[in-house]
Amino acid sequence: MIATVIIGIFIIALSYLYINRNKRVRNCINKIPGPPTLPVLGNAHQLNLGHAWYNQLLSLTSQYRPHGAFRLWLAGKPVVGVFKPEYVEAILSSMKYLDKASEYDYLVPWLGTGLLISTGNKWRHRRKILTPTFHFNILDEFLVVFNKQCRTFLQKMEAKSKTGPFNIFQDLALCALDIISETAMGKEIDAQSTDSAYVYAVYRMSTLADMRMRLPWFQSDLIYNLAGYGKETRENLKILHNFTNSVIADRLKDFDHAKAEQVRRELKGEIVDAGEKKTVRLAFLDMLLFLSENLTKLTIEDIREEVDTFMFEGHDTTAAAMNWATHLIGSNPEVQAKVHEEVDKVFGDSDRDATRDDLKELKYLECCIKEALRLFPSVPVFARSITEDLSLGDYTIPKDTTVVIVTVAMHRNPDIFPNPDDFVPERFFLENTKSRHPYSYIPFSAGPRNCIGQKFAMMEEKTILSHLFRNFAVKSMQKREDLRPVGDLILRPEKGIIVELTPRKRPL
Repeated sequence: MIATVIIGIFIIALSYLYINRNKRVRNCINKIPGPPTLPVLGNAHQLNLGHAWYNQLLSLTSQYRPHGAFRLWLAGKPVVGVFKPEYVEAILSSMKYLDKASEYDYLVPWLGTGLLISTGNKWRHRRKILTPTFHFNILDEFLVVFNKQCRTFLQKMEAKSKTGPFNIFQDLALCALDIISETAMGKEIDAQSTDSAYVYAVYRMSTLADMRMRLPWFQSDLIYNLAGYGKETRENLKILHNFTNSVIADRLKDFDHAKAEQVRRELKGEIVDAGEKKTVRLAFLDMLLFLSENLTKLTIEDIREEVDTFMFEGHDTTAAAMNWATHLIGSNPEVQAKVHEEVDKVFGDSDRDATRDDLKELKYLECCIKEALRLFPSVPVFARSITEDLSLGDYTIPKDTTVVIVTVAMHRNPDIFPNPDDFVPERFFLENTKSRHPYSYIPFSAGPRNCIGQKFAMMEEKTILSHLFRNFAVKSMQKREDLRPVGDLILRPEKGIIVELTPRKRPL
């Protein structure tokens, strides 16, 4: 243990000495306000973990709100937090600053350099070829999966509603995981009804990657391995990659080029003969196989890293968003009454599946989801690496600095959102958003590198929540202060979302 500490201090000291030699970088960074530092450690010793880190982040942004930015030194590494809409726009709207921060490298062993992490020409190429896979016609086909998995979810909710208050967080998360598995891979994993090593590996890898991003001593491979986390990481990666590889191999055997070509023709608006059958549903993996043109444009490894990326990004974020929305609606009876009125108007006493037209009519529910994402954005911070000097007002951020966009701080700016801690879905009525700075609310990021799956996410969240509130009255059993948000890769409540469900209208 003593040897581990000595090695860690030695590595941190080397980093500090390196940055100390670069006086220009140090001078530029230190013009940005921030808390006092110590030699060698910088601010690393001050950073908390879990819920305490989330509170610390809010405290820092509140303290430095007049400046719109703050700086930290993590040993010898400078990190600048940015949360003024004008500053954020300068970064996110530019094609110069598309590179993700080096901290994301800890996701590479799992996700490869897929759309989330890739940079430069690779990112541009992937973004271009992947965009058609989220065409609204394909999303319509995914609604079949959304509704099917909702049936399983509702059966579980019916049983749990009879047992008193319970934690709904994992139920919503597993429903989202079943949905992304079937839509991304075309594979049913039955996460809602069976224990799965794959499901556990997804969650554990998220935790391990976040730990390495934020704790400087674990960024050393030697220390990380000595602590035992390297072995655990390799075991989970084997589970994840073996599963994805097996699914890809199975899909290649049964891949139907004719069906994929029909999808291509419909997406491009080409005339389809009246006698041709309507497009069958294709998974995201099927579209990747088609776009690969017999694996000449995308290799098996390329396909796997994109599927793994969407499995990670496509369930954790939506699950968190639905949980926060469920708590907030369940804590505000007047809001819930309006949600019930809206879903009753759209669906009546019908037990039918939700359609795209139905979802368009659920405008108030959508405002509730957006307001929940304002208060508790699924991704509370995200980071970019500055590839050339960046001027933000009176500050100059030197090349190679990590800049952290603090989404949660912008969303709680009282100058933009009066009474920012209140849950007010009406903030997102069209007339109330017209004068708002376009970069003051960015739950799906913004600019050229915004979230490619945001329409998918909103459709999924509206579908699941509309099923939930059609069938149940929800009573939240926690106060806001009991939630204790934990700002890891994804913003989660420390002890889940405890609710009590009361069936509405009819037995399921």
